[in-house]
Amino acid sequence: MEKYEYHDGEIFSTAGGTINHSLLANNMGGSLRDAIKAKGKNCRTFNSDAKIAITERKFVYADASVVCVKTETFQTMKEGIKNPILIVEVLSDSTALYDRELKFQAYQSMASFQEYILVSQDKIFIEVYYKDDGAFFWQYRVYNHLSDNIILKSIDVEIPLSEIYLDWDQTAIL
Repeated sequence: MEKYEYHDGEIFSTAGGTINHSLLANNMGGSLRDAIKAKGKNCRTFNSDAKIAITERKFVYADASVVCVKTETFQTMKEGIKNPILIVEVLSDSTALYDRELKFQAYQSMASFQEYILVSQDKIFIEVYYKDDGAFFWQYRVYNHLSDNIILKSIDVEIPLSEIYLDWDQTAIL
């Protein structure tokens, strides 16, 4: 199945993923779900099938997202989540610049959005951007050791990198 993103009347095809991309996105979503459940939080984790509705005329797909209140949609786009608190993107060579710049800028226009996680599939390397309610600046943290735990402030959980990179095959990218 091909996926398309919609930007103000124009439709764009999205890139297909690699085996490592799929594995890391799945591990990240599962780890988020498990950590949220263990804390007893009222949050839901969505996979890459859920549209992220930036506006009524723009939606994109993320590799995972979290909503911690009632899921909101636009009247004209009932299948697009407009209030994620946390969004995850697994980076690939073809989409890394887009994910880091244009997509991140678009996500920042959503009032609910507080945390952005970029997961490298080329090496053990995760970047986390976090912004408190009312803050002017985004905080930036890097995690690059399997012994690290990612601290996700928006949902008050920690996730070991060893869970995210479980079964990851570095040779699959060579």
